[in-house]
Amino acid sequence: MILTADIGNTNITLGFFENDEPITIARMATQRHRTCEQYALELKAIFELEKIDNAFEGAVISSVVPELTRIFKDAIKKVTGCEALVVAAGIKNGLKIATDNPKELGADLVAGAVGALAQYPLPCLVMDLGTATKISLIDENGVFAGCTIAPGIGISLDALSARTSQLPTIELSAPEHTIGTNTIECIRAGTVLGNAAMLDGMADRIEKELGKPIKTLVATGGLAKEIVACCEKDIIFNKDLVLQGLLIIYKKNR
Repeated sequence: MILTADIGNTNITLGFFENDEPITIARMATQRHRTCEQYALELKAIFELEKIDNAFEGAVISSVVPELTRIFKDAIKKVTGCEALVVAAGIKNGLKIATDNPKELGADLVAGAVGALAQYPLPCLVMDLGTATKISLIDENGVFAGCTIAPGIGISLDALSARTSQLPTIELSAPEHTIGTNTIECIRAGTVLGNAAMLDGMADRIEKELGKPIKTLVATGGLAKEIVACCEKDIIFNKDLVLQGLLIIYKKNR
């Protein structure tokens, strides 16, 4: 079994793969102050909860939280006995990167692009809706051509609630109408439909700038499912895309 771990700013997503198929997907909160031992205990608890044995062949990590990378790598070592591969510059990934400074590209963006490159027709847009909303372009030659980054949906909602006196925190779900008639529905309309319209509009702009049709739109991330359902474009929802990419990277470096 292979353990894949994507350390994001909000959550750590774990994938347990056997024969290239995900057996279980689990999540834990990203908490920067926690120790190696605390994360090891939580990993062990997840293994027990999901009835996962400890027969791991290896592990791989992508992380956008540098201060946790070593801590979590050590936690995996304590629990599984495996020395986890960390996605970073110099690691084989099969992805050509055409940005100004390829070394600064986030490991999660690399893993998502690798996962998309292996599965979908090109050119492809990878839309990752997590703490930040990121749209990456993989061109027709399989090159990571660049991306856009915007504040994520959760950040926007938290700011709206924190910076206003009368607007409440809400549960993210699609509204019945674009024009709301109460505060909750108004916020849902602006947040869910507004972000769906952004994805649709950005896809059009990127396609126009590229000068050729985008063949695949694929979305991933913790907040993607609700937003994609409200988009006008045909967007594939793949919740495990980054973890699938991590598995491919692991196999290339095994």
